[in-house]
Amino acid sequence: MNINKDKDYMADVDYFIERFGASLSPEAIIKEDILRQGISFGDEPTGENFSSKSYFIFSFNVDNDGSVINKKYPEEISVKNGPYNLRRTIISVRINKTSPYKVKLDPASNEYKLYLEGNFIGDVFFSPEKSYMLKKTGSGKSVRDVAPTIEWGYLIYLAVFRMCQYFENHTECAFCDMNSNYVNQKKANKNYSAVKSVGDIISALSIIESSEDSEAKAYTLTGGSIIDEIKFKGDTEIDFYVRFLEAIEEKFRGKWLSKVVVQAHTQKNLKRLKSAGAYIYHTNFEVWDKNLFEKICPGKSKFIGRDKWIKRIVDAVSVFGEYKVIPNFVAGIELSEPYGFMDIDDAVNSTAEGLDFFMSKGVIPRYTTWCPEKTSKLGKLGNSSAPLEYYVKLLLKWHELHYKYNLPVPEGYGSAGAGKAEFSVSAFMDAFKVETLQNL
Repeated sequence: MNINKDKDYMADVDYFIERFGASLSPEAIIKEDILRQGISFGDEPTGENFSSKSYFIFSFNVDNDGSVINKKYPEEISVKNGPYNLRRTIISVRINKTSPYKVKLDPASNEYKLYLEGNFIGDVFFSPEKSYMLKKTGSGKSVRDVAPTIEWGYLIYLAVFRMCQYFENHTECAFCDMNSNYVNQKKANKNYSAVKSVGDIISALSIIESSEDSEAKAYTLTGGSIIDEIKFKGDTEIDFYVRFLEAIEEKFRGKWLSKVVVQAHTQKNLKRLKSAGAYIYHTNFEVWDKNLFEKICPGKSKFIGRDKWIKRIVDAVSVFGEYKVIPNFVAGIELSEPYGFMDIDDAVNSTAEGLDFFMSKGVIPRYTTWCPEKTSKLGKLGNSSAPLEYYVKLLLKWHELHYKYNLPVPEGYGSAGAGKAEFSVSAFMDAFKVETLQNL
């Protein structure tokens, strides 16, 4: 059920900060609210030396038409100060032209400010441009296109296949706009490539490694699912991604923590990834409820199946070790139309069941706050974001279960805690409390 009928967004934020302030920081609550609704800009930022959106794999925009993708917007912003005395809060920029959150240039100070329905929220800073992003690989490709850094420079994002073969069977995940994003980006930038080469990846990483302003600590190797080996010259999905992983680790072993995002694979295949240098195995489970998994993730249901996906996640612990297996949920799709829950607590309880199951097995699931991109199936159905109440309750439940099983802070996601977190697409890292961190 699409129950996002909020009228007074400022009152909502004030209510949840007042009610849950003892358990959740205002940074985490405001971050979730911004991520779920996106941001609008009074004007396209100009004259600023900031890292612009690279559209590395998904659009992560509610609006993704030509009037948006042909403009330069920051990859991320940080928000500080304001009436809630916010500590630095890093947030992925998701363009939504009708969002109640708007970034405007203050003519008096010549600085950018964030407003919610006209109410000042905080000072805005754009993710800084890195010198290496402007350089070219040996083949002339832009480093920004080949190996952009996100999370304020913490993570190198290597999307080496920017399409997903589930789309070819019309069985793509209903929330995903990967292939339509590729088509839109290709129209705007002819150099935007679907499949990257090992040579370009190594060249881009060499540039980053030698740059004095690089602060990267990890990389993610990822891309769309591969189910048709013929189109990849006989390569399976594991063959394809292992080739990149081996080349990277051979040249840069120990330089960056490695994370690999692929489908749920057998232990035999996972051992190949591990041997090639994968440290974190990150597979996207998306949604826990059995009916929703089948409806929203038809390709994953058809080609692997929910039960097998779950079993392979748990089995992966014996390959990578405890806490090194980190499946992702897309939080909020549990409430999407036409399949989702009609009650917020039912949706939270469903996801909590999955979180509890995985955490009890030495797995640390994370989540991405759902952005209802308009060119995805759910976007085309007119879905808007899940309510703030859902995200507040999910944050509380995630941390309750994390504490219950005495789990460590997940590796590969940067610093934890309000004012320190770099992870930009949900607030689960911002919501760690100082006293909890001291006991981990």
